[in-house]
Amino acid sequence: MTGQEVGAVPEENKKRHTKKRDRLEKPKPEQMAETEPVKKRRYSGVLRRRWMTNTLLATFAIVAVAVLVFSMSMRNYYVSTVQATLESRAQTVAGMFQDYTESTYRSAARQFVNQFEEKNTMEVQFLTPGGRVLMSSLLNISGSSPGSPDIEGALASRELTTRSYQDASTGDHLMASSAPVIYNGNVVGLVRMVTSMRLIDRQVINLVLLASCVGLGIMVIMSLYASSFIRTIVDPVSRVTETARRIAAGSYGVQMERTSDDEIGELIDTINDMSVKIDQAERTQSEFISSVSHELRTPLTAISGWAETLYNGEIDNAEDMKKGLGIVVSEAKRLTNMVEELLEFSRIETGRFNLSVEPVDIKAELEDAAYTYREFFRRKGLELRYTECEEEFAPIDGDPERLRQVFCNLLDNADKHGGAGGVVDLSISGEPEYVVIRIRDYGPGVPEEELPFVKYKFYKGSSKVRGSGIGLAVCDEIVACHGGSLDIGNAEGGGCVVTLRLPKKISS
Repeated sequence: MTGQEVGAVPEENKKRHTKKRDRLEKPKPEQMAETEPVKKRRYSGVLRRRWMTNTLLATFAIVAVAVLVFSMSMRNYYVSTVQATLESRAQTVAGMFQDYTESTYRSAARQFVNQFEEKNTMEVQFLTPGGRVLMSSLLNISGSSPGSPDIEGALASRELTTRSYQDASTGDHLMASSAPVIYNGNVVGLVRMVTSMRLIDRQVINLVLLASCVGLGIMVIMSLYASSFIRTIVDPVSRVTETARRIAAGSYGVQMERTSDDEIGELIDTINDMSVKIDQAERTQSEFISSVSHELRTPLTAISGWAETLYNGEIDNAEDMKKGLGIVVSEAKRLTNMVEELLEFSRIETGRFNLSVEPVDIKAELEDAAYTYREFFRRKGLELRYTECEEEFAPIDGDPERLRQVFCNLLDNADKHGGAGGVVDLSISGEPEYVVIRIRDYGPGVPEEELPFVKYKFYKGSSKVRGSGIGLAVCDEIVACHGGSLDIGNAEGGGCVVTLRLPKKISS
């Protein structure tokens, strides 16, 4: 079996699994065509109708109550004014006749009626103690008995009584005030003031109509305002919904234009940001799958090819056989490291990442890493320059295995990306609260536009160096769990510098 044939198997498997995943995750086109329009029709205009209904109902209730209160207030005002006028006139006239006997009362009443000047607004009547009309300023109704409730109330209580009633003969709405005329403790007659409420009722009706027209105008204005306002809500929400539907259908990276500086504008910004991040995540995932497939295929090709060669006995030379076995061991180790890295990242993603915290001599751990990599670098033509700090650090709380993993990963990156510079600098120093470790290479450095993303999972940027793109993400998580920070930047004069800060003491 050739190396090319060995490498073709994972590619075919990858395509087959990708197609299977697409069949499982993506709905069929006919299903999307059947379900999406139904949902759109079902919910189209619901928010607008609900808003308009609630707004108009609330406005109608407020306007109705306002019109009712206004109408009742105005009617009470007019009625109370008329009532006060009638009672005042009736009381005044009755007071003028208090010292009159029944005979003088009759003659004086006739004289008062002839001189009464308010005939156009009210009627004055003089009644006998039995409730019959002696004389009236409006009509010749002498001898009749009105039988109105104000007369009966005044005769029964011997006090001023006012009533509003419907005239049985004319159907007119009247108001009358009756005041008894008392002489020596006896009722000698009644002074009655009567006026029609027709004009008052008409005025109240006109006011009610006017208030209703004003209320209707308010309803129209509120309807227009509510319609305009809800349009500013519904239209952007509809656009957001449509954009979200497109994103769900796979149009990652699609953007909406922000048209307002409010909550809707903030929602649009959030959707746009989400769309960009989903697009980036999708591309990163695709690149990761492609990169990992390539990274796995390369050592597998070498292992399979050399294993098949050795198995078939095609190599008789002991030195070549040893070289082939060394390649198999080396590539197998690289595969193991990649799998361990992926498993480590999986534990971080699923929350199963734990630290075995104990007192750690950070300086000794870094010196061990420097000693290990100095010889490794020397064989590759690199020089590792380790600068030791004179300050002695007290043991810090940490996981020695995880910290060694961080040191090794960062030194490996310095080898991969900065080996062309020939030198890697490693140093440790102290700050008031932190132990600071710096690793610098003299390679090409990281493009400035890629610096903010280098610690993102699966991110490789423009680098062509082999790797899964999750090593720095794992290192950053480990350092963060120790309460420290991992910063990556470009050094002056060229190259990349990694600054690792670990707290001198982490509270338990």
